[in-house]
Formats: sequence, structure tokens, C-alpha cells
Amino acid sequence: MWQNDGWNVRVRLGVLTPHADVGPESELRAMAPADVGIHAARVPFGAMRPGGGMDETIPLAPVRAFADPPYVDEAAERLAAAPVAAIGFAFTSSAYVIGASAEEAMLERLCTRAGGVPVVATCAAMVDALHSVGASRLALVDPPWFDTELNALGRRYYQGTGFEVPFSAPCSLPSGQTLIRPADLYDWVIAHVPDSADAVVLGGNGLRAVGVIERLEARLERPVLTPNQVLLWAMLRAAGTTTDDVTGYGQLFSLAGPPPHE
Repeated sequence: MWQNDGWNVRVRLGVLTPHADVGPESELRAMAPADVGIHAARVPFGAMRPGGGMDETIPLAPVRAFADPPYVDEAAERLAAAPVAAIGFAFTSSAYVIGASAEEAMLERLCTRAGGVPVVATCAAMVDALHSVGASRLALVDPPWFDTELNALGRRYYQGTGFEVPFSAPCSLPSGQTLIRPADLYDWVIAHVPDSADAVVLGGNGLRAVGVIERLEARLERPVLTPNQVLLWAMLRAAGTTTDDVTGYGQLFSLAGPPPHE
């Protein structure tokens, strides 16, 4: 018979991603079942250079600007012209900087620009996922390119949405997307996450993280949530399709959870 050509899918999902970042697409494609299409639109991000290079820590100004018009709005409109059922905003740190209320306003703006196609964002999806797994106290582990100020803003974001954060820090690994190794991330989390946290949240859609979820959950005996994992979960739910056929990437996908974030 004919070889698979990618056309026979049950749903297509769109992703808004920084222009030089391949992390979100790589992880989403790895996790998604074969009958889920992943389609990306690239949005200019002032902290990334051609080839994906960044400084050791990213400044706040381009992080904030990524969520502002016009570039992300234009990308959402173009992406929604394709037959996608939901769109994901694959960026974490802008929500840290602008806060949950402004993130919600951004989602409403993007949904309107996308002609009503539902748009979900990473941090808002993380909040829904934390409720789904019954967590109230989280350990926040951000990428090494998030400085202490950005990490503190992340801690404030989650505290502002009702969670206790007994631990938060950028992981002290080599600062570069291509330098992150799953074994190193696993070891760092095991060594630093306190028993007082009932869930582990990894920040940064560009952090190579989904490959360690199951082993961390088995070792820590608590949920482990990562940006691209929760984004896929939220997009599938916003598209009105199942999540429980995503296997090998944590307990989240087997849970019904609350209604999608609105």
C-alpha cells in the first residue's frame, strides 16, 4: 500500500514559535500521535540570533515584546488561514513578565485575530494542568538562560495564580539550547527539588525537557510538567480531541482535568 504521507490526520494544531527556535516543534512532534498534525508559524524574537544562538541570559525587553503586536498577531492570522483546530503560543517567559491578566488579554486578542480559532498559551495551560494533577505547591525549574530576575517573575506569576512556590531557580546547566542533555537535567532536578513541592514545573519552551518526564515522575513520585507537554495537552483539548493516546510523557495526558482555559 501507499506510504504514510502525513495527510490522514484527525486534527491539525498550529504553533506560534520564536523564529530561530526549533525546540517547541521538536518536542511537540515527538509527543504527538501520528494522526496529529503540527504546523508552525515563526515569530521574530529579538533575543535570538540566526542559527538559534542566544546570550547566556535573555533580557526582559524582547521577552515582553514577543507577546505584543504586530508580529505575533500577524503570525496567528496567517496560521489560522490553514486548517488548524487550535493554536498554541509556545513561549513561557512573556507571561512571567506581563502577568496572568495581561496574558489572558493577549489570548483574547490573538483568538480574535485568528478568526475565532482557539488560542492557548503555555503558562495559562500550565495553571490548568497543575489544577488537573491536584498540585498546590510547586518547584519551578527554569532554563539556565533565565536569570534570577526572570525566574523571580515566574515565581510571582504562579503565586499570583494561587500556588505556593517553595522552590524556584534557573537550573545551573550550560546556557544554550543545544547544550542541554536529558541526563544532566534529570540529575539537577533530582538533586534540587525539595520534598515540600507536590509537583515539578519546568519553564521555557526551548528547554529540552520532555524526554525526562516519565523517569522524573517515577523517581520523585509526583507530577512533572513541562512547557511543550502542557501546551500539547491544552491544544488537543481546545481542539476537542482526546489526550489519553499520548503515552510516555507523563501522567497529565491520562487525566480529564478542568475545562480548557478561557
